[in-house]
Amino acid sequence: MPLSMARRGESNVIKKVGGREETRRFLENLGFVAGSVVTVVAAVGGNLIVNIRESRVAIGKDLANKILI
Repeated sequence: MPLSMARRGESNVIKKVGGREETRRFLENLGFVAGSVVTVVAAVGGNLIVNIRESRVAIGKDLANKILI
């Protein structure tokens, strides 16, 4: 399921990062790689604030849909 559907406060493991090559590279630089643990901190209007690799990152719904957990 896409990260945008994850419940707040629940830890999930990233299975796959989709999208075009530049999109995948951008997400990988932020720490969104297969096998990483990601936790949704807050969701506002589809946009997410997540904890990944001991950092908080805000991503839009379109990017969150490309990250499969």
